[in-house]
Formats: sequence, C-alpha cells, structure tokens
Amino acid sequence: MSFDTVKDTQSKGCHVYGKIKFVDYGEDYKVKFVDYGEDLKIKYVDYGEDKVGCWKVVEYGEKFKIKIVDYGEDFKVKEVDYGEGC
Repeated sequence: MSFDTVKDTQSKGCHVYGKIKFVDYGEDYKVKFVDYGEDLKIKYVDYGEDKVGCWKVVEYGEKFKIKIVDYGEDFKVKEVDYGEGC
C-alpha cells in the first residue's frame, strides 16, 4: 500500500464520526449525500457515537462541522439503518 493510497483512504471520511454539527459556512468537511457510490455509510444515533459511521447531531460541542453540498464534496455519504462504516 503506497502513501497515496493511505492518504486517499483517510480523506474519504472514515475518521469522521462522533458529534456532528451541520453548518452553512466554516465547515471542516463538505459532504454530498448519495444513494450509491458512497465513501462512508452513516447512521444517526442518540448515543454510541464513538464508532465509525455513527453520527450524533449536536448544536454545540461538536467534533466536526459538516456542510452539505451538491458538488465539490470532500467525500460522499449514504444514510443507513444498519451496516454503517467504511
């Protein structure tokens, strides 16, 4: 596995989990929601957000700020009920 492959894997959102705040500006990442071709499958949770793919939406105390976009995304996500993760 080359350095570029490792860097590409990390840039696809696998490390983005936990407390998430959706914003219009000042984002850490731009995300596009898709039905297929996703980089990350996410599940919204009320607790247990310390696992890959689990997002708890908060108004303050966030770990990441996310802006939803239609193009120019950093990575693509798909909302699921189970099977969350990379």
